[in-house]
Formats: sequence, C-alpha cells, structure tokens
Amino acid sequence: MGMAQNTEAGLSYVFWWITGLIFFFGEKQNRFVRFHAMQSILFFGGVSILDFILNAIGSVLHIYFVFSGLTSLIWLAAVVIWIILMINSFQGKYFKLPVVGDYAEKYANQGTM
Repeated sequence: MGMAQNTEAGLSYVFWWITGLIFFFGEKQNRFVRFHAMQSILFFGGVSILDFILNAIGSVLHIYFVFSGLTSLIWLAAVVIWIILMINSFQGKYFKLPVVGDYAEKYANQGTM
C-alpha cells in the first residue's frame, strides 16, 4: 500500500477490526502486514461479538448489572492487549496471540504469492 510494513501493521490495529479489514484486503503481498491485519480482525471482532452477546443476554434476562462488570473487564483486557499489539507491530515485531495468532497466520498466508 506504499508505506513501511511496520507502519501498515501498526495501523491495522488503530481502529480495531475496521482497520484490520482495510489493511487485510488492501495488502495482497506482504505476509507480515496481512498477519497483523487478520489478527486484528479476529481478536477485536471476537471481543466485539462477545460484548454484543453478553449485553443481549443481560438485557433479555434483565440482569444487565451482572454482565456490565464482566464486559468492563473484557474491554479493559482488550485495551491492554491493543496497546501491546500496536507497540509490537509498529516496532516491526511478529507478535502472535495464543490461538488467534495461529488462525491469523493461516489466513494471512492464503492469497499471497
């Protein structure tokens, strides 16, 4: 996409899964960038879906207060992981999350030459 690979990889985390999508589909060749973009999509997409599900369950069961504490902890953890991912990717490091990183690696290698 015309930027340094560490810049593209770092930017793929800036707006969570949204910028992950942009860089994953915009970058066709660079596996490093595609890996970080896919890791962003999978991790932050999963956090967003989990948040939605917990909020829906809490609303349906009218016990939202129970789930609000849990979702707050999930978002706090996500922000800490977000900072770690951005620092590592901007430094050009290949930082792989457990489980999610394996899938990101698999999908990042598809479609590259």
